[in-house]
Amino acid sequence: MKKTAYIGLLCALAIILGYVEMLLPLFPFAPGVKLGITNLVTVFLLYSFTYKEAALVSCIRIVCIGFMFGNLFSIVYSLAGAFLSLFCMTLAKKIKGLSMAGVSVIGGVTHNIGQLIIAALVVESGSVFFYFPILLFAGTVTGLLIGIVSSEIYKRIPGRIGNDSVFKR
Repeated sequence: MKKTAYIGLLCALAIILGYVEMLLPLFPFAPGVKLGITNLVTVFLLYSFTYKEAALVSCIRIVCIGFMFGNLFSIVYSLAGAFLSLFCMTLAKKIKGLSMAGVSVIGGVTHNIGQLIIAALVVESGSVFFYFPILLFAGTVTGLLIGIVSSEIYKRIPGRIGNDSVFKR
């Protein structure tokens, strides 16, 4: 029961962060580039619970934000990026010595790759990949920032709500 409550709270937090992110036009020179603050929740979930909970919250967040503020295409692009990113972060998390920030950078970059793949399929052209260098830079910088903040949050949450003793009753 506690786990469900935590997951619900993290879903709500992810949706709120998604709304806040939509209000922040951080990169006017690079359309579509966002800070990725909702990934704070995803990275935290990946380390506190498992990829299953992270995928569930990501899916709920993307669908809710997409229906409230976007459209079907924004949902498809976001789902593609989120699930490629989550898959790669789950694999990267297993690499010994790779920090949470490193895992987050991999997530930031692969999220952009996932979205580019969908864009290429939609427009039926690989020309969208000209935008990759910009997205690579943005994904690296934002992934690093999100990873550092996620790591600090993870250290400060008492009991690490997910995998520790909170749910072993």
